[in-house]
Amino acid sequence: MDNLKYYNDSLAYDFEMFMPRKAEEPVRKDNIVKLPRTKQQQRAKKRATKRLSTSAFAVMTTIFIIAVMCGTIFLRLEINEQNSLINDKKAAIKALDSQTVSLEVELERIISFSNIEVEAAEIGMKKMDKSQIKYIRVNDKNTAVTEGGETVVSNN
Repeated sequence: MDNLKYYNDSLAYDFEMFMPRKAEEPVRKDNIVKLPRTKQQQRAKKRATKRLSTSAFAVMTTIFIIAVMCGTIFLRLEINEQNSLINDKKAAIKALDSQTVSLEVELERIISFSNIEVEAAEIGMKKMDKSQIKYIRVNDKNTAVTEGGETVVSNN
Protein backbone atom coordinates (compact mmCIF):
# COMPACT_ATOMS: atom_id res chain seq x y z
CA MET A 1 0.00 0.00 0.00
CA ASP A 2 1.08 3.48 -0.72
CA ASN A 3 -0.06 5.00 2.59
CA LEU A 4 3.35 6.29 3.61
CA LYS A 5 2.73 9.52 1.78
CA TYR A 6 0.05 10.34 4.32
CA TYR A 7 2.25 9.87 7.31
CA ASN A 8 5.24 11.98 6.25
CA ASP A 9 4.43 15.17 8.09
CA SER A 10 1.59 16.03 5.83
CA LEU A 11 -1.44 17.66 7.23
CA ALA A 12 -3.54 17.09 4.15
CA TYR A 13 -5.92 14.19 4.05
CA ASP A 14 -6.99 12.16 1.05
CA PHE A 15 -10.74 12.14 1.39
CA GLU A 16 -11.22 9.93 -1.62
CA MET A 17 -10.43 7.01 0.55
CA PHE A 18 -13.50 7.76 2.63
CA MET A 19 -15.88 8.43 -0.26
CA PRO A 20 -18.44 5.82 -1.09
CA ARG A 21 -17.49 3.73 -4.05
CA LYS A 22 -19.42 3.82 -7.26
CA ALA A 23 -21.34 0.72 -8.11
CA GLU A 24 -19.91 -1.07 -11.08
CA GLU A 25 -22.26 -1.78 -13.91
CA PRO A 26 -22.97 -5.46 -14.16
CA VAL A 27 -21.90 -7.15 -17.37
CA ARG A 28 -24.94 -8.06 -19.40
CA LYS A 29 -25.12 -11.61 -20.59
CA ASP A 30 -26.74 -12.64 -23.83
CA ASN A 31 -30.34 -13.67 -23.62
CA ILE A 32 -29.66 -17.07 -25.09
CA VAL A 33 -31.07 -19.92 -23.14
CA LYS A 34 -29.66 -23.37 -23.74
CA LEU A 35 -32.21 -26.06 -23.44
CA PRO A 36 -31.18 -29.46 -22.27
CA ARG A 37 -30.87 -31.96 -25.06
CA THR A 38 -33.38 -34.69 -25.33
CA LYS A 39 -32.33 -38.29 -25.58
CA GLN A 40 -33.52 -38.42 -29.18
CA GLN A 41 -31.29 -35.51 -30.12
CA GLN A 42 -28.36 -37.12 -28.35
CA ARG A 43 -28.99 -40.42 -30.17
CA ALA A 44 -29.29 -38.64 -33.51
CA LYS A 45 -25.98 -36.87 -32.92
CA LYS A 46 -24.28 -40.13 -31.96
CA ARG A 47 -25.67 -41.82 -35.08
CA ALA A 48 -24.44 -38.96 -37.26
CA THR A 49 -20.93 -39.13 -35.81
CA LYS A 50 -20.98 -42.92 -36.10
CA ARG A 51 -22.05 -42.68 -39.74
CA LEU A 52 -19.34 -40.13 -40.37
CA SER A 53 -16.67 -42.27 -38.74
CA THR A 54 -17.94 -45.38 -40.59
CA SER A 55 -17.91 -43.59 -43.93
CA ALA A 56 -14.47 -42.13 -43.23
CA PHE A 57 -13.22 -45.61 -42.37
CA ALA A 58 -14.71 -46.98 -45.59
CA VAL A 59 -13.08 -44.22 -47.64
CA MET A 60 -9.69 -44.75 -46.00
CA THR A 61 -9.96 -48.52 -46.48
CA THR A 62 -10.84 -48.05 -50.15
CA ILE A 63 -7.89 -45.69 -50.66
CA PHE A 64 -5.58 -48.17 -48.95
CA ILE A 65 -6.80 -51.06 -51.10
CA ILE A 66 -6.37 -49.01 -54.28
CA ALA A 67 -2.86 -48.01 -53.20
CA VAL A 68 -1.95 -51.65 -52.54
CA MET A 69 -3.33 -52.67 -55.94
CA CYS A 70 -1.39 -49.91 -57.71
CA GLY A 71 1.78 -50.92 -55.88
CA THR A 72 1.25 -54.56 -56.84
CA ILE A 73 0.70 -53.66 -60.49
CA PHE A 74 3.82 -51.49 -60.50
CA LEU A 75 5.93 -54.25 -58.96
CA ARG A 76 4.56 -56.80 -61.47
CA LEU A 77 5.53 -54.48 -64.32
CA GLU A 78 9.05 -54.14 -62.93
CA ILE A 79 9.35 -57.92 -62.54
CA ASN A 80 8.16 -58.47 -66.12
CA GLU A 81 10.68 -55.94 -67.46
CA GLN A 82 13.53 -57.60 -65.57
CA ASN A 83 12.41 -61.05 -66.76
CA SER A 84 12.34 -59.86 -70.37
CA LEU A 85 15.88 -58.47 -69.97
CA ILE A 86 17.02 -61.80 -68.52
CA ASN A 87 15.39 -63.71 -71.38
CA ASP A 88 17.08 -61.42 -73.93
CA LYS A 89 20.47 -62.08 -72.31
CA LYS A 90 19.81 -65.84 -72.28
CA ALA A 91 18.90 -65.75 -75.98
CA ALA A 92 22.12 -63.84 -76.72
CA ILE A 93 24.11 -66.43 -74.74
CA LYS A 94 22.48 -69.28 -76.69
CA ALA A 95 23.26 -67.55 -79.99
CA LEU A 96 26.90 -67.07 -78.97
CA ASP A 97 27.12 -70.71 -77.81
CA SER A 98 25.81 -71.95 -81.16
CA GLN A 99 28.25 -69.66 -82.97
CA THR A 100 31.08 -71.06 -80.83
CA VAL A 101 30.07 -74.63 -81.70
CA SER A 102 29.92 -73.82 -85.41
CA LEU A 103 33.37 -72.16 -85.26
CA GLU A 104 34.79 -75.19 -83.43
CA VAL A 105 33.36 -77.54 -86.09
CA GLU A 106 34.83 -75.37 -88.84
CA LEU A 107 38.22 -75.33 -87.08
CA GLU A 108 38.19 -79.10 -86.74
CA ARG A 109 37.29 -79.41 -90.43
CA ILE A 110 40.15 -77.11 -91.40
CA ILE A 111 42.79 -78.89 -89.30
CA SER A 112 41.60 -82.47 -89.88
CA PHE A 113 44.25 -84.95 -91.02
CA SER A 114 42.56 -85.69 -94.33
CA ASN A 115 42.57 -81.98 -95.22
CA ILE A 116 46.23 -81.73 -94.21
CA GLU A 117 47.05 -84.70 -96.49
CA VAL A 118 45.17 -83.08 -99.39
CA GLU A 119 46.94 -79.76 -98.86
CA ALA A 120 50.33 -81.54 -98.61
CA ALA A 121 49.67 -83.46 -101.85
CA GLU A 122 48.75 -80.20 -103.61
CA ILE A 123 52.11 -78.61 -102.77
CA GLY A 124 54.03 -81.75 -103.85
CA MET A 125 54.62 -83.52 -100.57
CA LYS A 126 54.23 -87.28 -100.31
CA LYS A 127 54.29 -89.91 -97.60
CA MET A 128 57.63 -91.23 -96.50
CA ASP A 129 58.65 -94.59 -98.00
CA LYS A 130 61.66 -96.93 -97.60
CA SER A 131 63.51 -95.32 -100.46
CA GLN A 132 63.87 -92.11 -98.48
CA ILE A 133 65.53 -93.80 -95.50
CA LYS A 134 69.34 -93.74 -95.41
CA TYR A 135 71.22 -96.00 -93.04
CA ILE A 136 74.73 -95.28 -91.74
CA ARG A 137 77.05 -98.15 -90.94
CA VAL A 138 79.68 -97.55 -88.38
CA ASN A 139 82.63 -99.93 -87.84
CA ASP A 140 83.43 -98.75 -84.37
CA LYS A 141 80.63 -98.16 -82.00
CA ASN A 142 82.03 -94.89 -80.73
CA THR A 143 82.97 -93.16 -84.01
CA ALA A 144 81.12 -91.72 -86.99
CA VAL A 145 82.17 -90.03 -90.23
CA THR A 146 80.29 -86.93 -91.31
CA GLU A 147 79.49 -85.94 -94.87
CA GLY A 148 82.40 -83.58 -94.90
CA GLY A 149 84.79 -86.45 -94.07
CA GLU A 150 85.36 -85.64 -90.39
CA THR A 151 85.45 -88.39 -87.83
CA VAL A 152 83.40 -87.85 -84.69
CA VAL A 153 84.25 -89.92 -81.61
CA SER A 154 81.94 -90.18 -78.63
CA ASN A 155 83.33 -89.94 -75.13
CA ASN A 156 81.34 -92.83 -73.68
